[in-house]
Amino acid sequence: MVSLISPPPSTSYLFRHKSSFYGTVLPERCGQVSQNLNNIRYYAISCRLSTRVKESPAQKPNTLIKEPHKYFDQVIITVRSGDGGHGAVLNMPNQRASKPQGKHEKEKLRRKSLFKRDFGGSLILPVGGHGGDVVIYADEGKDSLLEFHTKNRYNAKRGGNVAAMGVLTAQLHDGLSAPTLRIPVPPGTVVKRKRGTLLADLARPGDEVLVARGGQGGISLVEMPEHSRKKLMALTTNVMRDDSDKVLAVGQPGEEVSLELILRVVADVGLVGLPNAGKSTLLSATTLARPDIADYPFTTLMPNLGRLDGDPSLGPQMYSSEATLADLPGLIEGAHLGKGLGRNFLRHLRRTRLLVHVVDAAAENPVNDYRTVKEELRMYNPDYLERPYIVVLNKIDLPEAKDRLPSLTEEIMKLGVDRPSSEPEKSSTGAVQQQSSEGGNADGSSPRVLTKDKKDKDIEDYPRPLAIVGVSVLKGIRVDEMLKEIRAGLRKCRGAN
Repeated sequence: MVSLISPPPSTSYLFRHKSSFYGTVLPERCGQVSQNLNNIRYYAISCRLSTRVKESPAQKPNTLIKEPHKYFDQVIITVRSGDGGHGAVLNMPNQRASKPQGKHEKEKLRRKSLFKRDFGGSLILPVGGHGGDVVIYADEGKDSLLEFHTKNRYNAKRGGNVAAMGVLTAQLHDGLSAPTLRIPVPPGTVVKRKRGTLLADLARPGDEVLVARGGQGGISLVEMPEHSRKKLMALTTNVMRDDSDKVLAVGQPGEEVSLELILRVVADVGLVGLPNAGKSTLLSATTLARPDIADYPFTTLMPNLGRLDGDPSLGPQMYSSEATLADLPGLIEGAHLGKGLGRNFLRHLRRTRLLVHVVDAAAENPVNDYRTVKEELRMYNPDYLERPYIVVLNKIDLPEAKDRLPSLTEEIMKLGVDRPSSEPEKSSTGAVQQQSSEGGNADGSSPRVLTKDKKDKDIEDYPRPLAIVGVSVLKGIRVDEMLKEIRAGLRKCRGAN
């Protein structure tokens, strides 16, 4: 806001102090100051600077550290392959230059005049370098997708241009091709386009998929006068006829795609149950994994993996019977409605071949706890209840659990039907090849329509467990018997495959 006090229209004014917002304005004609001192007027200009301070963008809440379990297994990223390098518009060298003197100069000129040709005698013109491709591959050194939340855009390098000075010579080379951009992800990652098209399921280390192809490099054109084009056309077809042909020398742009990465843990056995049932304790007692263990619910926020040693009774073949165990967060009643940690982490059971239900035998109503977990599995994916499974009644070292162990075993066995002889093989094979997903197509797998019979089935209509074992993982009671049953169930699954 500037306010002026009636300055004379014929007098020009100049700021004495341009850097200040308040200054004195004096006449420009300073030579007349001594003669007309009485006519000099001083004008004060008060300026109010109205600036817009650019507000810094709101910082992203630091939830990746506080709540990593919400982000570790799903992310959307954008990748772009490199553009192709440009070609060049070349002129034929001047053949009417002065004749060289001396043997060495003649040999040097002869070598320069030898253009690159193919077997048919046509000229070989340089092309721009190929843009860098984008490849996603499974790396066993990765275990989550958290790092993609901090950097979700990846750009490959562009191809090199043809380094030419405008004259066709034998020393011209193609532009350098850009290296392939390789992005590592954990094994078990499903790669799909943002709109739902499945690209690949990177289940094993070393699996890879090309998600964006780099642009092709531009070609080089030869520019010649019109009267010489006909002769040159016999040597090459890359002759520029008019200015519109220059677009052929421009490299093609790369592809830009948005991808959704969904992690599904690769494990042979999945441990499910209510919070504080002893799943993490079981994993730490049978494998070298060291998950967080505490006396409060939802200690496990992300799946923990452990490697189970092979069966010693198999002798040299024990190493082929090793298995991977996955400890999943606890389920509670109403998880399908978002209670607790929800149920989205149940997608990590899709690759498992055997389930282990861990039940706290010292709880108030262990059978009801068992039914609650099975009901959540049924509402999430009924196929989970068709798979072979074992029930582990934990904490039998407590008197109240030890006394009712036989009755609990009998009640749990009543909750199911006999499994047909071919049912374990059918279920275990389907566990590996299954592509159904929650809500239709939520994790990039193909949709699978559930039959009416599966929707109407009750828990009692599904197969019984292969075995029920009472153990105390903390005290080491009957742990070997539990491992024996787990290995027996895995042998049935492997025999089917």
